[in-house]
Amino acid sequence: QVQLVEAGGGLVQAGGSLRLSCAASGRTFSNYAMGWFRQAPGKEREFVAAISESGGSRSYADSVKGRFTISRDNAKNTVSLQMNSLKPEDTAVYYCAAGRGASIRRNYEYWGPGTQVTVSS
Repeated sequence: QVQLVEAGGGLVQAGGSLRLSCAASGRTFSNYAMGWFRQAPGKEREFVAAISESGGSRSYADSVKGRFTISRDNAKNTVSLQMNSLKPEDTAVYYCAAGRGASIRRNYEYWGPGTQVTVSS
């Protein structure tokens, strides 16, 4: 089992920045690719970003490319999502996930409870 807990969500004005973090415990963190997903009210949960086990490979949804950066620290068992130039359409609950990676939800076995990000216009 891997336990994940997100932090860093909140309310920010459009154009602002937030940094989300996810702390992992349980099995060896570096054995898992990590991803961030988000779900807005009334919408499906969608892929945001992913990072490979070593951190050497990263991928992003087109909607966040150039604005968001995913990173990980295997020594501290954490993964982060730096979000810049935020837009109202980024408003959602953001979830951290651990698994086999890439953009497919079913690739991820473990999920955190989520953290709310609200971007005001």
